[in-house]
Amino acid sequence: MKERLEQLRGEALQELQKVESPQQLNDLRVKYLGKKGALTEILRGMGGLSVEERPLIGQVANDVRSAIEAVIDEKQEAFLQAETNNRLLAETLDVTLPGKPLPTGAVHPLNKVAQEIEDIFIGLGYSIAEGPEVEEDYYNFEALNLPKNHPARDMQDSFYVTDEILMRTHTSPVQVRTMKAMNGKTPVKVICPGKVYRRDDDDATHSFQFNQIEGLVIDKNIRMSDLKGTLLQFVQQMFGAQAQIRLRPSFFPFTEPSAEVDVTCVQCGGRGCRMCKQTGWLEILGCGMVHPRVLEMGGYDPEEVSGFAFGMGVERIALLKYGIDDIRHFYTNDLRFLNQFARM
Repeated sequence: MKERLEQLRGEALQELQKVESPQQLNDLRVKYLGKKGALTEILRGMGGLSVEERPLIGQVANDVRSAIEAVIDEKQEAFLQAETNNRLLAETLDVTLPGKPLPTGAVHPLNKVAQEIEDIFIGLGYSIAEGPEVEEDYYNFEALNLPKNHPARDMQDSFYVTDEILMRTHTSPVQVRTMKAMNGKTPVKVICPGKVYRRDDDDATHSFQFNQIEGLVIDKNIRMSDLKGTLLQFVQQMFGAQAQIRLRPSFFPFTEPSAEVDVTCVQCGGRGCRMCKQTGWLEILGCGMVHPRVLEMGGYDPEEVSGFAFGMGVERIALLKYGIDDIRHFYTNDLRFLNQFARM
């Protein structure tokens, strides 16, 4: 049996030297070392050996198996290395070739304008306050001097969730929440940006959802002149040093007196054109002195402090700043439109 094992080793090693592929190598592994392989067949005859011969033949058999496995492992490693080298050659990257340009995004024009507005007012000492978009009727209307059944509510036809919960129609509720959080302390100097919702039909100048930024200042001896100076500073930083404003009397339930603010036409500089309907002015926002009842409901004594408030639509500012004629362009995700603002 020893001679047969030595003969098997010689045959196996000779055949392994001629192997040219991993498949051939695997076939030889099965042929010599498999469950039905040649080595197994020889070892089945160990039952006829004497007790003294079995350990000796077992040792020879282990040596034969180790010799064959060593050559197989060596060949396997060689095949793996050759495959790796071939893949490296086939998949080599030419680092001298120009790279493929990757498309990059840009800030949406509405976000760009909103950030610019925020930066201006932060530079004037304001802080930013935010609140929920799903709001209580009390904060959205009643605390702003708009009791139930007040006719002014018709101007802000609303999306109601329940009788007392609605999608906010302006960011003014954030002003009320800020006043209550301050517990009568002064000064209050905040802007309130965010989305608002109204039941408007979509057209070139209206949308059921849009963005607002409102401002609130409360302190002792706040006057209408402070409001006008603040808005003039804002307009000149937003539209240029040549921009001027005018205030026209208006009505808002939460301010008294109230005003609409116009800016000199960005198209003609105030000379009169089609955009401003030959008036030289464009309406930009609403404002006024905070109504005494609003101050009281916010926790302030109107005999001790006063304040002003203003509110603007971000879309309106963007339309004027960039000369856009249709608000719907902001929401259609047309890259031909949006790419114009990528480098502004």
